[in-house]
Amino acid sequence: MDVSHALNRLKEQGYKYTGKREDMLRLFAEDSRYMTAKDVLENMQDQYPSLSFDTIYRNLSLFADLELLETTELDGEKRFRFSCRTSEHHHHLICLDCGKTEHFHNCPMDEELFKRFPDFQVTGHKFEIYGMCQACRQ
Repeated sequence: MDVSHALNRLKEQGYKYTGKREDMLRLFAEDSRYMTAKDVLENMQDQYPSLSFDTIYRNLSLFADLELLETTELDGEKRFRFSCRTSEHHHHLICLDCGKTEHFHNCPMDEELFKRFPDFQVTGHKFEIYGMCQACRQ
């Protein structure tokens, strides 16, 4: 995902372009970690002093609904990051200190699981591994 693609998707879905939305998307494009609404507000407050937490959160939720951002929950708080550039099925390793994220293509869901629960139709799943990246361990 990149900013121009994200802005085009907003427009295609009938949402208007604003400088704040573009700047918010640029923030995610420049950083590959998961961020909270508070992180976004702190990064944008100098440029937009009247920007509210509610405005940030509403836009983050919109971006997530449009699949521009991915979400996860860490320490009871919702976090957001740009959707991965790959459309292939994948999962994430997430550093609990800096929030850096790496994706990997191995999937713990295997055919054996589906054989054990034949009456359950899986429509999606999410698998995340939490830990510390090498830079944060040092």
